[in-house]
Amino acid sequence: MNPLEVYLREMAAIRASGQAVKETSYYGPLSNLLNEIGKTLKPKVRCIIHIKNEGAGIPDGGFFTADQLKHVSETEPLAGPLPARGAIEVKSPSEDAWDVAGSPQVAKYCKRYGQVLVATYRDFVLVSQTADGKVDKLENYVLAKKEADFWKATTQPQKTAAKHGAPLIEYLKRVMLHPAPLAEPKDVAWFLASYARDALGRIEHASLPALDALRIALEEALGLKFEGEKGDHFFRSTLIQTLFYGVFSAWVLWSKEHPPGTSAPPFAWEMAAWSLRVPMIKALFEQIALPTKLAPLNLVEVLDWTAATLNRVERPQFFQKFQEAHAVQYFYEPFLEAFDPRLRKELGVWYTPDEVVRYMVTRVDTVLREELSLPDGLADPRVYVLDPCCGTGTFLIEVLKRIEQTLKEQQGDALVGDDLKKAAQQRVFGFEILPAPFVVSHLQLGLLLQNLGAPLADDGNERIGVFLTNSLTGWEPASDEAKAKLQQLAFAYAELKQEHDAAEKVKREAPILVVLGNPPYNGFAGVAVEEERDLSGAYRKTMRAPAPQGQGLNDLYVRFFRMAERRIVEQSGRGVVCFISNYSWLDGLSFTGMRERYLEAFDRIWIDCLNGDKYKRSLSMKMRQSASEFSVASAAARA
Repeated sequence: MNPLEVYLREMAAIRASGQAVKETSYYGPLSNLLNEIGKTLKPKVRCIIHIKNEGAGIPDGGFFTADQLKHVSETEPLAGPLPARGAIEVKSPSEDAWDVAGSPQVAKYCKRYGQVLVATYRDFVLVSQTADGKVDKLENYVLAKKEADFWKATTQPQKTAAKHGAPLIEYLKRVMLHPAPLAEPKDVAWFLASYARDALGRIEHASLPALDALRIALEEALGLKFEGEKGDHFFRSTLIQTLFYGVFSAWVLWSKEHPPGTSAPPFAWEMAAWSLRVPMIKALFEQIALPTKLAPLNLVEVLDWTAATLNRVERPQFFQKFQEAHAVQYFYEPFLEAFDPRLRKELGVWYTPDEVVRYMVTRVDTVLREELSLPDGLADPRVYVLDPCCGTGTFLIEVLKRIEQTLKEQQGDALVGDDLKKAAQQRVFGFEILPAPFVVSHLQLGLLLQNLGAPLADDGNERIGVFLTNSLTGWEPASDEAKAKLQQLAFAYAELKQEHDAAEKVKREAPILVVLGNPPYNGFAGVAVEEERDLSGAYRKTMRAPAPQGQGLNDLYVRFFRMAERRIVEQSGRGVVCFISNYSWLDGLSFTGMRERYLEAFDRIWIDCLNGDKYKRSLSMKMRQSASEFSVASAAARA
């Protein structure tokens, strides 16, 4: 049962006794609710009611972490530290939490304990002490605006919990985590995801007529349809991700310009519109973030809370781990896991281990040198690279690092930055269908160039070769009908049209020699257009092998294999394909035509099988140390 539902039932039962005192009789249900949520945190947080007077009066409760409670003594315990996560001030439902939060008593508690959760059982306010000693009201959550409405809600606990359970739990988690040090990238990702989930809940069922034109424009630009409940959820989730990752990216760039210790005003989320370098993303962000759009969506306060959280990040520790451990590459996956796990599963967003990425890029570099007579490998200016599902840019970063290594061996450090910048702009390409990881990939590649002394121009006229597009469409000339729609798109959103045209130019004109990456294994929550659905048709017929059986060819990754094969074999005439994928196509009955075709189309095929089939138990026993759900396939075609 949802913790909120339990809380409401307990509150109703106590009130029904007719013997309840307005404030103190209900401490038990509130304490139970807070403890049920606190035990899900790391470290666990426990609420203790009526803690002792530490010089500011007796708070109604305090939040203690598990390490503060682990010492057991048969004698009188020694005086312990103050509650690590702040104090609690409780008033009856007849009072207003926002008013109580401004009282002198709460100010006293705040100065002594750092923060106070003010609770009137029906609404909550977090109060914190600022660095200069002032008391500041932060986040609030309202279960019911009036006392009568609250008691009515307790008579419908299941219905109330369905509406408020998830967002209230998220709010109380943030309250208990607020005083904790914030330096780990994964913790920052959690806070961003928590606020983003709050924002998504606010617009999930809201009517968005003002954004209908944007929805249509995105459909046309990406070559898909947001149809049905799943498509609608995908569209709204995409907007929220773009909004929050735009803010996060702006904060990273702001931090670069204002190192810790320098005098600078606090970061404000409104800065994001000025910091985003890619015109299309800037336009998309502005369509969501303009005051005229945000006011009806009720997102301003959530973004204010987000900026406040980013301003309390311990930046030296955060950026040390963020850069040294390449945490930015893995920042999006934990964000999406916490923000929208259903969409993460549907999109197949799984991080590729750094070791596998390095191995694949090295394998491609070697094949270029040994099989295609390109002694400089990826550093050769004739080598055009595409990651068709680049996500946050993991493979592209490794490709550029490999190019950097070769260039340093040849010419030292003098011109590496400029040559690498040229490669990132003109011949190392990435395609991504989701705006949020697309933003992160631009951020990450931009930081790499900046660290090498060849930053992109501040005027926004320079960009890396990563484009927001559907990798599975647009390789063939558009029909007259499609061209007409694009003309309408150009009229409504010039930036979307420019992005679409730039991606199409790469698809049709760039002499791609390498296609690599980790294609998604599941279909996303948009409906594919005909061009994409037709991709697997080439694998449904065989000449000598048995005819395909089952539905395996409908898996999304098969379309990426076909796109890559067609691009290298039929368009470039030579090159390398290197994908990591699941195991099924290696011996599945659905893939006989796929395997037969590769034997005919490619001169050389290498497969590194990591034993990626959970059903092959005997093999799993023999290769337990290598068990994985992937295989890495590389194929080379020579003209």
